[in-house]
Amino acid sequence: MRLQVTFHTGARELAWDEVLAPGRALAYSLLERGAPELGQVLHKSGWGEHGLVPFGYGAPVFPAATRRRGVYAAEGPGILEFGSPLLAVVEGWAAALASIPVLAWGATAFIVDKVEPVEAPAFSSGKAVFRTVTPVVMKGSGRDESGARTRRQAWCLPGEPEWDAYVQQNLRRKAMTMGLDPEVTLEHIGWIGPKRSFSVGSGAVGKKPGACVEVMLSGAPETLSALHSWGLGQANSTGMGWIGA
Repeated sequence: MRLQVTFHTGARELAWDEVLAPGRALAYSLLERGAPELGQVLHKSGWGEHGLVPFGYGAPVFPAATRRRGVYAAEGPGILEFGSPLLAVVEGWAAALASIPVLAWGATAFIVDKVEPVEAPAFSSGKAVFRTVTPVVMKGSGRDESGARTRRQAWCLPGEPEWDAYVQQNLRRKAMTMGLDPEVTLEHIGWIGPKRSFSVGSGAVGKKPGACVEVMLSGAPETLSALHSWGLGQANSTGMGWIGA
């Protein structure tokens, strides 16, 4: 399930380092108010046998903003989405947002106008096409064809040899984390966007590289719905791999 927050702001743009980075701290801050025990568990040890953090979010979207070269335009009304396959997480966020009129997105104030729950699609056919609106981040082995390690920080991009296998493994680990059928398959990649890096922490050291993608998955409907509320790839709790509605 997702929460869609409609807001307005007086800011005309966001700093590029604050397009995604503020969301993780905000998500945990909301849990601290709405579901403090759960928030502490997720922050300290994650969820399930793999210790994953089952939530994600997208960058703020400003449909009426005039695009300007070199800046992330932010004027007018905006939409912010958070999601999790764990209902208690979404309920904790909703409880907190019921009494918070203004969200601090980094240095920018978002004045909350409306908060709405959005159910995940049912995917009754057992097939799903997901197109992400933030880059999908994935680490590979860092080894070349001979098996020798060539990179320490082994970021793996869509279209590279290891990407499909590592993404599918990640999808199955997520399903197991939620106690769902893990037989989910990456059928094919339909589109790959340009490589992008976004700050998810302080400065350049907090940047993670990836690319937006469109993929087709097959699996149990409940598993596909859970993944839609969570995201593709790694680092979803920092805003990466968010799936567009």
